[in-house]
Amino acid sequence: MKVITKTIELGNGTEISVETGKLAKQADGSVVVKAGGTMILATVVSNKEAKEGVDFLPLTVDYREKFAANGKIPGGYLKREARPSDDEILIMRLVDRALRPLFPEDYHADTQLMMQLISFDGVNMPDSLAGFAASVCIAVSDIPFNGPMSEVRVGRVDGQLIINPNYEQFKASDIDVMIAGTAENIVMLEGEMKEISEEELVDIIKFAHDAIKKQCQFQIDLASEIEKSKIKREYAHEIHDEDIKAKIKAATFEKCKAVARQGIASKEKRSELFGQIKQDYTDALTEEELEREEAFISVYFKDAMKEAVRDVILNEKVRLDGRKFDEIRPIWCEVDYIPTAHGSSIFTRGETQSLTTLTLGGKLDEQMIDNATEKRYEKFMLHYNFPPFSTGEARPIRGVSRREIGHGNLALRALKNMLPQGDENPYTIRIVSEILESNGSSSMATVCAGTLALLDGGIKMKRPVSGIAMGLITDGNNFAVLSDILGDEDHLGDMDFKVTGTTEGITACQMDIKVDGLPYEVLIQALKQAKEGRAHILNEMMKTISEPRSEMKPHAPRIVGFNVPNDAIGAIIGPGGKIIQEIQKETGAIITIEEIDGGEGAVQILADNQESMDDAVKRIRLIAFPPTVEVGEIYEGKVKSVQSYGCFVEILPGTDGLIHISELEHRRVEKVEEVCKEGDVLKFKVIGRDPKTKKFKLSRKVLLPKEEVSK
Repeated sequence: MKVITKTIELGNGTEISVETGKLAKQADGSVVVKAGGTMILATVVSNKEAKEGVDFLPLTVDYREKFAANGKIPGGYLKREARPSDDEILIMRLVDRALRPLFPEDYHADTQLMMQLISFDGVNMPDSLAGFAASVCIAVSDIPFNGPMSEVRVGRVDGQLIINPNYEQFKASDIDVMIAGTAENIVMLEGEMKEISEEELVDIIKFAHDAIKKQCQFQIDLASEIEKSKIKREYAHEIHDEDIKAKIKAATFEKCKAVARQGIASKEKRSELFGQIKQDYTDALTEEELEREEAFISVYFKDAMKEAVRDVILNEKVRLDGRKFDEIRPIWCEVDYIPTAHGSSIFTRGETQSLTTLTLGGKLDEQMIDNATEKRYEKFMLHYNFPPFSTGEARPIRGVSRREIGHGNLALRALKNMLPQGDENPYTIRIVSEILESNGSSSMATVCAGTLALLDGGIKMKRPVSGIAMGLITDGNNFAVLSDILGDEDHLGDMDFKVTGTTEGITACQMDIKVDGLPYEVLIQALKQAKEGRAHILNEMMKTISEPRSEMKPHAPRIVGFNVPNDAIGAIIGPGGKIIQEIQKETGAIITIEEIDGGEGAVQILADNQESMDDAVKRIRLIAFPPTVEVGEIYEGKVKSVQSYGCFVEILPGTDGLIHISELEHRRVEKVEEVCKEGDVLKFKVIGRDPKTKKFKLSRKVLLPKEEVSK
């Protein structure tokens, strides 16, 4: 067993060590990456041959956090790790997006990369190490790869940028940006910010790239010590015929350019015209030609069409739908579309449409996240759904896809820092975006629709947020930055850059680059153009609703929160929860109470009408801040129990008194039940207090006229 261990210092006082040759030696590549007491085991296996008919890379990236890593036993009935959490899926997506473009285009063997968190120290964040671990395990294997690459998190504390901040630093950071790249290029970016400028974002990327370069060189040095990695495996996963490729291009290239320069807005119509060119070529072939060319037609026609569209954009300055490079598709919006929702909106931009709803809840509606590394509660949720009919397809739905989780998370990060914080927002908020049409950047439509729904629901946002997807077409010399890209422009282009923000700055971004050597000048232009596009979209949104409604919808729940003394918590809850359950049952309100710092209890009351709210607040306050019962004062209280000698009534919450049978009415009452029963509300007067027992003496009859002889 030859074990190799190397270390690298991040520049912030943290040292990362990489060990290979000890664990999982039957994998093609295996490493353990360690920072402090946080350890990730990363393995990769790739089949020797590709499956027949596969013309893409079947790459599976899997990341799992083992509960034992943090000394925890999983919850639930099975008590074992089950389906991946949303947090784990988001980490998988980040690594996948960084790795996938770096495999050779003609490599199609099934490849599986698995990362497992096997130790967690509560200090070093494992997701900051995942991309680095993934690339290292490929680097020490014989799998073809155009890397290495690395992925780092950038935080900022007190204006100082930090690579891979620890948990304490992360909590104090005002940005959270994950950036991946090779020694030469940035390939992936995703993050959230609190309204930073475009210039600040570029500085963050440059800062990250300096660290990435060092980590890539570290991987090269490590791989040079591993015999297996020195010679990459040979493969032949594609069969090509250059003569057929040239023939198809000659027959279809100019025709595709003719369609591309027409500037057709309808995706369906463009698809029909491009499809007809391919069909016409196929129909013109003899049986012998078709037999020889059939396996190549789709691939080579797609190549010709892509080149034709890109040529028209770069050299004729014409986009597929006829727009200028910085032109935004037509936008229309509507709010209050769904009468039963607490807020709703429709945002339509071109052929992309989101129907979004806002639902408000209380403390009990918060989402509990119980992962291996932490347990937390989230009071803002954003869910994104992408049904097949949105693209005119019919396909089975098998649960929530990784894509839906990723797009929903991006929209959530775009909006969350603009929501009211702390006591200004007592609500649990859930936004759901249903994508009804999709042709380019439905996640950005979700951001815009989410803003509109929040405003429609009366949520006092700090500032409204809009979002835009930018694209890039380049041939290495010329380039075109495209605003508000179509789905086709995304597929045919070299960059997908989504930017969200307010009038004051950027709140979130996501970037995937498919081309080598993107100059910073191009990135800066894309950011500047994105800012102008965001402003235009926001202006269109504000024509529909420009500020939060002054009043929430009549059917939206109302929430009142206040603190009570710590020693009142038990009295409010009562033995076995009896008191709080009784108040909820009788008022219809939902009440939660929890102990907070400072020796107090935080009470939250949620009710769907003012009468219910007022009743619950009054009863809780009477328990927490009990007034003194005064002799001579008149009270109204519920009959708690009936005895042969009288009835006990509640004077104030927690304080009962007896109305003797002789004090019920002026007449002689034979049975208490003639006057009242348990649960009735009586008005009475405190007429005295026994000096020995300290019990209050109550009378009902003193409030009744002398002549009244019945209840």
